[in-house]
Amino acid sequence: MRHKTLKGYLKPYWLTAIISPLFMFGEVICDLQLVNLMGTIVDDGVLARNQDVIINNGLLMLLVAALGGFMGISCAWTASVAAQGFGNDLRVDIFKRVMYLSEQQTDKFTTGSLVTRLTNDVTVLQDMVNMILRMFVRAPIFFIGGIIFTLQINVRFGYVVFAALPVLAISVVVMLKLVNPMFSKVQTKLDRVNAIVQENVSGARVVKAYTREEHEIGRFDTANRDFRDTSFRVFKVMASLMPLMSLVMYAATIAIYYIGSNLVNEAAMVAADLTLASFKAGNVMKAASYITRILSSIMMVSMMFQQIARGKASADRVREVLLSAPVIEGGDQKGEEEASLGGTVELRGVSFRYPGASGDYVLHDINLKVNPGEIVAIIGATGSGKSTLVSLLPRFYDADEGEVLIDGVNVRNYDLDALRKKFGFVLQKAELFSGSIADNIRWGNDDATDEEVTAAAKIAQADDFITGFGEGYNTYVTEKGTSLSGGQKQRVSIARAIVRHPEILVFDDSTSALDLATEAKLQRALREELHGSTIIMIAQRIASVKNADRIAVIEHGEITAFAPHDELMKTSETYRDIYSSQIKNSDGGEA
Repeated sequence: MRHKTLKGYLKPYWLTAIISPLFMFGEVICDLQLVNLMGTIVDDGVLARNQDVIINNGLLMLLVAALGGFMGISCAWTASVAAQGFGNDLRVDIFKRVMYLSEQQTDKFTTGSLVTRLTNDVTVLQDMVNMILRMFVRAPIFFIGGIIFTLQINVRFGYVVFAALPVLAISVVVMLKLVNPMFSKVQTKLDRVNAIVQENVSGARVVKAYTREEHEIGRFDTANRDFRDTSFRVFKVMASLMPLMSLVMYAATIAIYYIGSNLVNEAAMVAADLTLASFKAGNVMKAASYITRILSSIMMVSMMFQQIARGKASADRVREVLLSAPVIEGGDQKGEEEASLGGTVELRGVSFRYPGASGDYVLHDINLKVNPGEIVAIIGATGSGKSTLVSLLPRFYDADEGEVLIDGVNVRNYDLDALRKKFGFVLQKAELFSGSIADNIRWGNDDATDEEVTAAAKIAQADDFITGFGEGYNTYVTEKGTSLSGGQKQRVSIARAIVRHPEILVFDDSTSALDLATEAKLQRALREELHGSTIIMIAQRIASVKNADRIAVIEHGEITAFAPHDELMKTSETYRDIYSSQIKNSDGGEA
């Protein structure tokens, strides 16, 4: 996926992004003009007792205010269109990137952090774009225009402006230096909060089963307080700036009135001085209004820089995801091999350890070949490397040493889509999605007909319980399939893999919730209906694997035996031990 700069996400909305500041420019000009009109009303209307001036200028003020309001609404609308479009496109691209990250990259970021980056960080950037489009013009025009109009009234008012500006500028710079490093910490703390929420929502049953509610509440409370305290430190610094700015603003306003009153008095006493003679009370009011707008513009700038500082922290986190090129990338092989090779799986001298892990390999020098249409089982103790082995086949991870070949082609040379379309994967944990049962089965093949969905469910031994529901295949499945039992979820997951018509069907200990009778029916149906597919089955139970064409016994990451059940009973002590512990009952008879 090609990455574009964050600025590039605004390009599709360049027109509204340009128009928005223009509307804001119009609103600011209207606002400044209102001050002039008010001064005229005070001097030439109120003080001169001329009602015509008051009425005419009052109506003009209403028109200017209405025009300014229209400009302001238009600015807000166009800025929102650009900002929301920017946020939408950015969020979509981040999600796409996350979908193509390898498992090790997802583990590195953590689920909670990825959720935060997709939601909160993008929202921060979206708000920053909105603020910049609105304030980038408003603050400078208020500042420059206010100074020009103030100096035009009387140069002495400029002393107040130039006395207040250094105080505010220094305050803003100091504040930004203090808060800039804190924003990254705030987002990291939020990652932790989201991670705990995600863990507890997905693992709610485990929490309840072990009555760990209070422990998890305490863990969340600790993370949440840490987030609160870090956020509080940031906003405490930011909040301290506002009273200081308000203090400077009021002091400047008082100074304006003080200077203005002196000028009015001098004008009254020295009528010969034409400059002072023309100075009226309305000028004082205008100067006070302008000074307020000048200093408000500095406050706007400080707020804008705060948002930019926060946005920079979020931009770095978002960019980190966007720049994360998938560790596992496909080649150009589309998998169009001879039909006679379809479903061949081979591992040659494969060794593997998980990224970032130290110590021995999880898998060491694995040599294994599965022929097309063959049913092969893998059995071994927990932690022996069974699931790790099959995760190398569709390249969830890459082998550190050796080669993994599908249909005679190294998996590294395959286009990833072409490689993974060869597989139907039934994972240890049955993951279903909210929607109908038919939708969940069809998730394996969007183009599957109703007949194909039903046929897959029958092979998976799911048709009986599905048709038992009032809505049948249209029965709604709640999030994560909580409305179904463990065995029902497993069978729907199996049907989802079967409807894919895969060349290679992998069961990763995915029949553990089925009783032996149902599992036996499933295996008979697989052998009869999918005789052209290669089936690799990981299981803990001998009863689940004994009828496989061949069984691989894996111990401590190495394959120690690979043969049919009867042969293993003669040649593999490990297999006999597993068999004895599971199949023989206390009387020595077979279960």
